[in-house]
Amino acid sequence: MKSMITTLALAAFSVTAFADVAIKDAWVRGTTPAQKATGAFMQITSSDAATLLSASSPVAGVVEIHTMKMEDGVMKMRALPKLDLPAGKAVQLQPGGNHVMLMELKQQMKPGDTVPITLKIEGKDKKVQTVEIKAEVRDLAAPATMDKMDKMDKMDKMDKGHGAGMKH
Repeated sequence: MKSMITTLALAAFSVTAFADVAIKDAWVRGTTPAQKATGAFMQITSSDAATLLSASSPVAGVVEIHTMKMEDGVMKMRALPKLDLPAGKAVQLQPGGNHVMLMELKQQMKPGDTVPITLKIEGKDKKVQTVEIKAEVRDLAAPATMDKMDKMDKMDKMDKGHGAGMKH
């Protein structure tokens, strides 16, 4: 009995050795029937310094961590090999910035559906943990939050050809 308690205590200790990672407001932008890519957005906070290494989802053939930023008047998107999660600081994955890109979609993302996403996070001790989340699909035209309205308006204008082009 004593050895079983010791084993359980060690198991509990090894679990707490991982960074405490909190995911808030995870959502996926809805798609049209023919659309083969969309973004997943969320807020990630890690108690200790950590790194988001990758993401995966059964709804997509390819899932990558991406960033978008304006360079020389052109909105550019590119894959990131990893994303740093500073200790105790919320990292926003949002439209027009860092996000999880779901590509080669296997189905339409319809508002109200739930998308399972697995995040692989490496702690400062180099141990990798997986975090399973469920992201709600929101309407294709829904902005992330009210404070992001200006950024979304700019993105919409670019999408409609009123602003700079977007390169991938």
